Amino acid sequence: MRIAYFDCFSGISGNMALGALLACGLSRATLEAGLRTLPLDGWQLRVTPVTKRGIAATHVEVHAEDVHGHGHGQHHSPHRGLADILHLIAQGDISDRAKALASAIFTRLGEAEAEVHGTTPDQVHFHEVGAVDAIVDIVGAAIGIDALGIERVIASPLPLGRGFVTCAHGCFPIPAPATALLVRGVPLVEADVEAELVTPTGAAIITTLAERFGPLPGMTADRVGYGAGTKDLPRPNVLRLFLGEADRDRGVALRSDAPEDIVGLETNLDDTPGEVLGYLMERLFAAGALDVFYSAIQMKKNRPGVLVRVLCAPADEAACTDLLFRETTTLGVRRQPYARTCLPRDLRTVDTPYGPVRVKISRWAGAERAEPEYEDCKRLAEERGVPLRAVYAAARQAM
Repeated sequence: MRIAYFDCFSGISGNMALGALLACGLSRATLEAGLRTLPLDGWQLRVTPVTKRGIAATHVEVHAEDVHGHGHGQHHSPHRGLADILHLIAQGDISDRAKALASAIFTRLGEAEAEVHGTTPDQVHFHEVGAVDAIVDIVGAAIGIDALGIERVIASPLPLGRGFVTCAHGCFPIPAPATALLVRGVPLVEADVEAELVTPTGAAIITTLAERFGPLPGMTADRVGYGAGTKDLPRPNVLRLFLGEADRDRGVALRSDAPEDIVGLETNLDDTPGEVLGYLMERLFAAGALDVFYSAIQMKKNRPGVLVRVLCAPADEAACTDLLFRETTTLGVRRQPYARTCLPRDLRTVDTPYGPVRVKISRWAGAERAEPEYEDCKRLAEERGVPLRAVYAAARQAM
């Protein structure tokens, strides 16, 4: 499982997240190609290598002009409502997953802005966060998460900074009101820095993507990148991103003679659209679910419904339960502990004419069974323009 750890020791903003993803291998061409499909004109992406307190990092700036020709720094971009932004995202020629992530981030941001101003998400207008730079930052981050194959996001506790920040409505204490709402329930750490370290856009991105906040998880990191903030601070103003494979994906500590504890979660739904169920499944897997499946059921009052079942590790139970309550209308989630026995397994990489493919090897009773990893085969099939079955066949031949 591809995992990303955002080490926010100097906070997070939209451009810092985008810079860290670029530093960890996101292609600028892929990023701009996706962003240019949005019905959004008058912007340029500037990507610059910088050094912050001795650390080399990637700085991203969106230079935008509004319909009146004002520069980026004058903040005259037209106000947009949440529905306008979601419609804009839906029109882009980017992956369904990137659209879902970007829409979820903006929806979360819209809900926080609405609560700050005492209105509803449908009525709120975004001011700075609805400007072109925030749209590019958020949609760009969603494109990056998808393009890098990141399946799971974890982040460090957040330092908010202190002092005051000037917003569209005036001067406010740090954290900004929307940021304060977005980080509810998130572990925070003290930061003796007179600056805004976590912006509303950065808070919306990380609190939407991250399944939990804590120390660096068990993983093998193969990439480390730094996204730079704009200000110069007493500490390195960078966001560090670790990218690699989760330990459990390599079969660590999985033995055929040692049952593993897992948790089963389930709930009945009779008023949830199919689109929401599809999105829910994606979010549950991103939160660490081992399996998610739906069954058709007949509920009370003769209503057809859906039984949602989730299997997860005990450590991921809280995140999966939160998603069931957040993304559906359910009023209750049932849980049951299980013990499962897993075959010992590990990952190997084989070379094919289309590129390297990871192969999962499992063992039982002295015999081995090997299966190519679907995500690798899918990516190569799309990149090379060949049938998926051809990549599978090449991988099996190379095993």
